[in-house]
Amino acid sequence: MCLHRGPPWRAGVEPICRELQIAPSTYYARRSRPPSERSIRDEQLTEQIKTVHEQNYSAYGARKVHAQLRRVSTAVARCTVERLMRAASTRGVSRAKGPRTTRPAPETDRPSELLERRFTAEAPNRLWLADITYCRSFAGWVYAAFVLGVFSRQVVGWQVATNLYTELALDALEMGVWPRTKYGEDLTGLIH
Repeated sequence: MCLHRGPPWRAGVEPICRELQIAPSTYYARRSRPPSERSIRDEQLTEQIKTVHEQNYSAYGARKVHAQLRRVSTAVARCTVERLMRAASTRGVSRAKGPRTTRPAPETDRPSELLERRFTAEAPNRLWLADITYCRSFAGWVYAAFVLGVFSRQVVGWQVATNLYTELALDALEMGVWPRTKYGEDLTGLIH
């Protein structure tokens, strides 16, 4: 949208409104209109919500903030409290625990530590480290496995899945091994 040469703020209201296909009177009416009752009430409620939230160590979520506001005779709907807390980026503390990722079986042998806590490599493809992490999504927990080349500090393999099985880690490892064997790189002596 090029109306004329020069900074856009010098174009004026009328050419911009013409380009946006709205009447200039709409702009001027909105600018001179006093704030609505709802926006004034929302500002007051937001301050009350922030106060209740802070008084309770920022732990209360919408349900408990709503209950506290009702206790002090503030008539407000819970969905309004949720909307205003979302708009103010105010959240309660979640007690939900993450999924359990490690389930060691007592009868299995655990390999001895080959590195003795020395996480350095003298050449590429000598030492790879792996990790598995998880994050919550709208669909549930999502797990990610990464394999890191210690020498280059580069992710050499990764895999993402919605379930936590051995194949997740093995697929990430295979992603790192496959291109190197395809191009003839030597992986003998690689510690993972």
